Amino acid sequence: QLIFFGLSNQLVVSFKEENTVAFKHLFLKGYSGVDEDDYSCSIYTQQDAYDSIFYVINQYKQLKNISLGALGYEHEGSGLKICKQQYEKGTMLPSNGTLNIDVSTETECIFLKPQELASRKAELKLNSSFFNLEFYRLIQVEISFKLKGIALQTIHARELPDCYAFQNTVTFNNRAHSGKIKIYFDSNTDIEECKDWHIFGSVLQKNTQYILVFDGFVILSCFASLVLCTRSIVLALRLQKRFVNFFLEKYKRHVCHADRLEFINGWYVLVIISDVMTIIGSILKMEIKAKNLTSYDVCSILLGTSTLFVWVGVIRYLGYFQTYNVLILTMQASLPKVLRFCCCAGMIYLGYTFCGWIVLGPYHEKFEDLNTVAECLFSLVNGDDMFATFAQIQQKSMLVWMFSRLYLYSFISLFIYMILSLFIALITDSYDTIKKYQQSGFPVTDLHEFLKDRGNVGYRKERTSMPFMCCC
Repeated sequence: QLIFFGLSNQLVVSFKEENTVAFKHLFLKGYSGVDEDDYSCSIYTQQDAYDSIFYVINQYKQLKNISLGALGYEHEGSGLKICKQQYEKGTMLPSNGTLNIDVSTETECIFLKPQELASRKAELKLNSSFFNLEFYRLIQVEISFKLKGIALQTIHARELPDCYAFQNTVTFNNRAHSGKIKIYFDSNTDIEECKDWHIFGSVLQKNTQYILVFDGFVILSCFASLVLCTRSIVLALRLQKRFVNFFLEKYKRHVCHADRLEFINGWYVLVIISDVMTIIGSILKMEIKAKNLTSYDVCSILLGTSTLFVWVGVIRYLGYFQTYNVLILTMQASLPKVLRFCCCAGMIYLGYTFCGWIVLGPYHEKFEDLNTVAECLFSLVNGDDMFATFAQIQQKSMLVWMFSRLYLYSFISLFIYMILSLFIALITDSYDTIKKYQQSGFPVTDLHEFLKDRGNVGYRKERTSMPFMCCC
């Protein structure tokens, strides 16, 4: 079930990515095929700006004649929306440092329908004063349009095709007014249900029915597992309550938290979570297969996580062998210490993250935002990409360059030689403790002592009354 859905999800993602690349080549003039940093391409002259804007309009006009994909306009009422955002009127003379401008912005838009692009009305709009751009106060020009497409490659995988809606936006960003306009291309893809489709071929329909039946069998199996595990947890909680009350009445003592957790089987909790995710994911998968839903991402997260929990749950069977149970016991013993240690180390890590972002952000691409800084520092802790991080720092400011060396050397030395070593030492210490317990015996808790005593009493009573049954 998971393999079939994974293959189907790959087709969906690849179709989206390939269409995005195709749109960039179709609508961005001079696009090289490789994005420049976080934007697609850039322009440096006024003529390039006009050419790029009209290039998008012209390509949209001839889309059906030039595109290789199964694309079309959304509907008759849709079209090309062009908006420009700029500051209020003012004057600027950089030669003598004179600036008189109102920073409040104004936005002006025009709308071009596909059927009007070849008409006289469209020519008047394209030659209007709207396209006389005053670049000294221009903030951005945004061109947005919506296209429809159909993915036929799923038919080769014996699945019904999907219909797609592409919301494309081309943004000419001039906020910096640095002489460089960055062109961003953004494409938001939504999968929609095909309204009217007729596909001939019995193999495709039978394949869909067989998979839906199998999905139903998976749901029933997981539901039975869910009911049985839930029943076991409920009975265990009842037994725990009885034991706590008995211990309080008999010995006037409260049962410790560790003994209470002994009644709850953590593997059953893991199985319950996995079953719930599998049931919900299988229902979503059936709806997606029937083309009633398009939540591929949600379904993949549920099915993928549930499969992860299933494979982790296999370890419980290896736990019956003493030599294979060391991993689980070590993780249980070291987890509280590791979590407390990570809280302290995390404070230092956050400090380095904010410091690197503030100081090195303008000079190093790996420190441009907090998320990138955190990823860069984590890779450095694991010894990855060290030389490139040192080498890419720009030497435009000697003071910042010297600070970057002090920053990187101190971080790597502190986290690799000290914090990471202490982290490993905590786990090693727990492992050594577990090995000693396996040789000399684990500490006996109140619960284990109680069970041992009650078992001996019951054994003696049965032996005096029915020795034969006792032997059996």
